[in-house]
Amino acid sequence: MPAFRQVGEKQLPNPVLCMAWSPKRDLIALANTTGELLLHRLASFQRVWSLPPSEFTGKEITALAWRPDGKILAFSLGDTKQVVLCGVEKAEILHVFPMQNSVTCMHWMEVTEESSALSSFYNSEDESKLFLPKLPTLPKSYSTTSKIFSEEKSDEIMNLMGEVRLNVLVLGGDSGFVELYAYGMYKIATLSGVSGTCRSLSLSSDLKSLSVITEVRSADGDPQICYVQLDTRLLSDCLPEVTRMARKFTHISTLLQYLHLSLTCMCEAWEDILMQMDLRLTKFVQEKNTSTQVQDEFLELLLWGQSSPELQALLMNQLTVKGLKKLGQSIESSYSSIQKLVISHLQSGSEALLYHLSEVKGMSLWKQKFEPLGLDAAAIEGAITAVGSFSLKANELLQVIDKSTKNFKAFFRWLYVAMLRMCEEHVPPELNKMTQKDIAFVADFLAEHFSENEELFDRKGKYFNVERVGQYLKDEDEDLVSPPNTKGNQWLKFLQESLHLKESPLLFPSFPQKSLHFVKRMMEGVIQQCLQKPAEVIGRSVKQAVFLPLYGVPESSENTPRLFELPSLWNDKKAKMHHVVFCMPEVSPRKLFLLRRGTDPHRLIPNSVVSLDLRHHRDAADEDAAATPNYLSSCLDARFYDDEMLTVVLRGDCEREESGWRVLAQLPLASALSCEAEFTWDPDLRLDQQSGAIPCQELVLVNQWRELENMKAQFVAVNGIRKVACVLSANLRHIRVFEMDVEDEDDEGAESQNASADQDGLDATMAAEGPAEESGEKEEEEEEEEEEGRERGGDAFRKTEEQLESEEAL
Repeated sequence: MPAFRQVGEKQLPNPVLCMAWSPKRDLIALANTTGELLLHRLASFQRVWSLPPSEFTGKEITALAWRPDGKILAFSLGDTKQVVLCGVEKAEILHVFPMQNSVTCMHWMEVTEESSALSSFYNSEDESKLFLPKLPTLPKSYSTTSKIFSEEKSDEIMNLMGEVRLNVLVLGGDSGFVELYAYGMYKIATLSGVSGTCRSLSLSSDLKSLSVITEVRSADGDPQICYVQLDTRLLSDCLPEVTRMARKFTHISTLLQYLHLSLTCMCEAWEDILMQMDLRLTKFVQEKNTSTQVQDEFLELLLWGQSSPELQALLMNQLTVKGLKKLGQSIESSYSSIQKLVISHLQSGSEALLYHLSEVKGMSLWKQKFEPLGLDAAAIEGAITAVGSFSLKANELLQVIDKSTKNFKAFFRWLYVAMLRMCEEHVPPELNKMTQKDIAFVADFLAEHFSENEELFDRKGKYFNVERVGQYLKDEDEDLVSPPNTKGNQWLKFLQESLHLKESPLLFPSFPQKSLHFVKRMMEGVIQQCLQKPAEVIGRSVKQAVFLPLYGVPESSENTPRLFELPSLWNDKKAKMHHVVFCMPEVSPRKLFLLRRGTDPHRLIPNSVVSLDLRHHRDAADEDAAATPNYLSSCLDARFYDDEMLTVVLRGDCEREESGWRVLAQLPLASALSCEAEFTWDPDLRLDQQSGAIPCQELVLVNQWRELENMKAQFVAVNGIRKVACVLSANLRHIRVFEMDVEDEDDEGAESQNASADQDGLDATMAAEGPAEESGEKEEEEEEEEEEGRERGGDAFRKTEEQLESEEAL
């Protein structure tokens, strides 16, 4: 009787390239050839959501990995060279970061080591919440131009870090590219020295070593699979310090993302309609025939109430009374929104950034603990200074907004009354009163803002810059067209005259000629440079401890998706070992090989290389099977179910079927490791060249297997924690899902019910008919052995038989 219960089956429209089970829930993520990401439930393989491909993120998914808590799904894209973090609850993209190389594999692990230093840090980690206010959410009307963030996303962004316990996302790619990201956000190591293309990765839970499967070119130019073990002892020895540093830097990374989104909100709040005044005045200058300055035209209108025909045509025909009113309302609304965002978001985010950077600076001064990790106090001090400059620029923008709002209100009020008089319309009494102070205010505004600027026309194609806020939001390297007027500023004069304060590190530089966007980019660059140094120092400390060439790449596997190919890696947390399972079809097609290495590269492991002989004759279950000489011939795929079990897809030879039959089986590792003989590795030879000397054990399936009927199964993905498996066919479209550790007498009946419930083109009648006939035959044999006096049982059997006959007739 099969030990696994099928709970779902589906024919998919597009071939599947990646599949990965959630570590905490009965969910499986699939990526197909169109770039679509799918999430399905175990029950009946029901789809939860789908994330379509995007031009911004990319359309070629190359790898998948779940965060250990099952709340975040990471996937890489080959066409855009990006890694995306996606929220599982709502299928929302929370974070995107670019890569230098295409990512070919990824692994997300959680540290399990415990220490007193870590426990105290876990308990005190939330101290920042005592001193810093909660960051406000972004406004609902926000619809970013990047097209990946939806409204109210700031909460999700700030919760990207998840639990305090350290988890590391390991990425591998072409040309030996390997990087480690703490909490999936902060890069803590950039590794070099790995040759070839990474095919699979596994970082040990004690952080002592990293196992890498690479494909390299031999001296003859032929591709070969190699096992590489990297010594990451620095991460293990400094685990409390690495955790504290990574946590802080991840806070900083999320705050930079928050500030970026806030600034994007401000740019969207600023509307292009605010440029209408500048553009129309420029057109007026280009078309007017007189040599009079525009400033003089408006001053004559202010003092004498008279205007030239050209100015009157500009005001009445192009600007219009309604247009002026709408422009005034737009400016007031836009400036108010930007002002609120600066106060509530930019300033709050900057304060939090300064707080965390100051704590990192304190950590860097503890040189005994943090200097080996590459924390540099001088670089962090530069980052603090850059954040201070950004805060000063945000305050400068607030002053410009406040001044511009007052100026525009007074100017538009006067101009609105003047235009009503030109139209000979009624002027409301509350607008008709204008004091000498108001006239002087408007005259100063005209003198400051309405002077023709030839340099501006050369740069921007317009003569005027009446609107002063938009220049701060432009993402350009050029200086501000109209920087703030600092004449008469007593504080700046005092600083320039003071020799001691002029170059003081206690004062933040203000960059009065630059925009807010420019200062933000400068701040991000300084902070990124500060964050990169530990990654470089830790990366240089990682050394290659083991390099083992395994076997040559068979030509038959060239068209196989790389993510499904063996070898498969596993980290045994209890025994502190790396496991590698693989096949060598060119040399030993009927054997499965297991390589074991300690997470400590210098630790010797008994039975480091063993093999399993797959030539196992299948027990005859019925006459038809007994007449067919079926036996297992090769392993198609193998994945570690847990520390003690392998889940494999085996192929058996069959005279009636060209491709053979398929079996899903559980193989206990204890039987393979029971051999007493030891393998002595010749370092001058590849493993497949000495495969005959590898100790071999016979395959024992017991009851842990199931034949996969009507399916050319090829690949499998498993989760031993949730006790589930997903089998994928050779054409990458046909999927079956199983519960593994189930021993239910009604297994076949449940299977038929699930098959009949499936609506994806499967033949439900055939699936239900077979089990029913077998159960009828068993009942008939039991009936002959029972006593003749049990008439009630006989009636029940006759009813069952009549039922079966009617079903067959139908």
